[in-house]
Amino acid sequence: MNLVIPETVKFWSQFGHPILMWVLLGLTVYALYSGIQWRRTRTADKDTRKELIQKDFRTKHYQIGSLLLALMVLGTIGGMAVTYINNGKLFFGPHLLVGLSMTGLIAISAALIPLMQKGNEFARYTHITLNVTLLGLFTWQAVTGMEIVQKILSKL
Repeated sequence: MNLVIPETVKFWSQFGHPILMWVLLGLTVYALYSGIQWRRTRTADKDTRKELIQKDFRTKHYQIGSLLLALMVLGTIGGMAVTYINNGKLFFGPHLLVGLSMTGLIAISAALIPLMQKGNEFARYTHITLNVTLLGLFTWQAVTGMEIVQKILSKL
């Protein structure tokens, strides 16, 4: 079966992945904020804790984290698919390898949640370490991704 994709669709599809990833980078920063606030809630004195509980950072952090996991996996697959559709191959390089590694890191981080819910501090610190690493890699990916977008635009 030979599926023919119109050239305009092929061209504009190249920008979906970068846009999604920039949105996810922003959501990652918010997930960090809500995670810090949830940690503060758990360790705060009685009055501060009562005030923070009302803001429900635990639920916000969990929901944003779940959304990040789902969209990062889909965004990674989508970015690879669009690259393959437009070029007939994937470009093996740091951007691809780091992106795949990030997808693995976020999956491992999410897998630690059941242990964290049982009070496992090692799982909690591992979750934090993985996510701070993920944020650093995500920032680097944003820079290298914009270099790729500039290459695409220069071919116009």
